[in-house]
Amino acid sequence: MQQLEKPTFIIIAILTWLFLFPSAQAATAVDHGLYAQLLSRHVHNGRVDYRGFKTDEAVLDRYLQQLADVDPAALVPREAMAFYINLYNAWTVKLILGKYPDLKSIKDLGSLFRSPWKKNLVRLNGQTVTLDHIEHEILRPRYKDPRIHFAVNCASRSCPALAPFAYAGDRLDQQLDTVTAAFLNDPDSNYFREGTLYVSQIFKWYGEDFNHDVVGFFRKYAREGLKEGLDNHKTDLRVTFLDYDWSLNSVEN
Repeated sequence: MQQLEKPTFIIIAILTWLFLFPSAQAATAVDHGLYAQLLSRHVHNGRVDYRGFKTDEAVLDRYLQQLADVDPAALVPREAMAFYINLYNAWTVKLILGKYPDLKSIKDLGSLFRSPWKKNLVRLNGQTVTLDHIEHEILRPRYKDPRIHFAVNCASRSCPALAPFAYAGDRLDQQLDTVTAAFLNDPDSNYFREGTLYVSQIFKWYGEDFNHDVVGFFRKYAREGLKEGLDNHKTDLRVTFLDYDWSLNSVEN
C-alpha cells in the first residue's frame, strides 16, 4: 500500500479526531443567547424588572437547564469563568422570582439558621449546590480576580449592578473592567469627600481579594472627580466603609 504523505496523514488524523470527539471542540463555548436576551429586556439602569422576568420565567428555566447540561471541566478557563458568573446571576434571579413580589430583600428568603446563599438550588454538572459554593469555592479561589465582586450580583441596591449583558469568554476582560469601573465611579456606591474615600462594605468583607489595598485598587479605575480627589490626597487619605442597603434591586425601588 502506498504510504500517505505527512501533510495528508495529519489532515486525515485531525478530521478523524473531530468526527470521533465532536464535543471536544463544541464544549469550548457556551451559548448564553437566551440569557442575554432576558437581560437586555429586563435590566434597566442597574435595576431589575423582576415582574418582566416573571413573565419570561419559562425562558429563564430553559437557559438554566442548558447550563445544567454543561460540563464546566470541558471549558477553556475564560469560558468557564464567564459560565460560573452567568450561572450565579441567573440563579439569583430565579431565587428572587420564587417569592416575588412578596419580598423586600433577598434576605427575606433565608432563615435564622440558613442564609439564601446557602440554599442548595443551583443545578451544576449533575449536582445541586449553593450560590456560596459558586462564589467562594469556585470563582474566588480558582480565578483570584477581584473584579468578580463587581460581576456577581446579590439582588440588592448596594450590590454592584446586574449587567444588562451576559458574560462571554472572548470578551470577559473588557466586560469585567467595564463593570468594575462603573461601580467604583458610581457616587451612590463609592465617593470621595474632604480627604476621605467612602467605599462599599465589599472592600471590607473581602479585603484579602484586594490585597488589603483599597486605595490602590481605586486608583486603577478612578475617573474624573474621584480620580482628582485621590490624586490630590496621596499621603493623607482616609477610608470609611458605607452601610450596605440590602433592599431589593428592583425597578420599583
